[in-house]
Amino acid sequence: MIAQGLDRLLAGLGLRRRPVALRPARSGDAPALAVLHAAAFRIGWDAAEFDRLLANRLTRCLVAADGPGGAPIGFILLSGVVPETEILSVAVSGARRGEGIGRRLLDTAFGTLAAEGFRTVFLEVEEGNRPALRLYERAGFHEIGRRPGYYRGPAGEPVAAIAMRRDIA
Repeated sequence: MIAQGLDRLLAGLGLRRRPVALRPARSGDAPALAVLHAAAFRIGWDAAEFDRLLANRLTRCLVAADGPGGAPIGFILLSGVVPETEILSVAVSGARRGEGIGRRLLDTAFGTLAAEGFRTVFLEVEEGNRPALRLYERAGFHEIGRRPGYYRGPAGEPVAAIAMRRDIA
């Protein structure tokens, strides 16, 4: 809804948002992915961590870019061995949330993973992260367990991790 209002405003000014383009991550994306991650989470991963993850042969990363050849505005990072993989992180720029980018990243990644022989996707999400929980529940994930006190909240209080699963094939 907010995105539609912004699109109308931009159109009224004679401007348009560039369409989101999805592509595999490249090693040069690490600094931009670190910025996106730091803006989305209390404890962000640095560019060196993204470099390490992107170099790992078990890691898959799909980037949402601001148009073909544009800067990263979101990503999904996964790691696993056939037939199972785990979502390590999903982040979308605050300015572009609500446009369905996270769902497109999930759906596109799952299509690629299924073609590679992956059958099941797991993840852990902070119990209070309502936007992420909504995204994952709408994408067909279901809770399979909890890890009490796995995360720390804004005031340092213990917060549970919710373990979730979804079959993709």
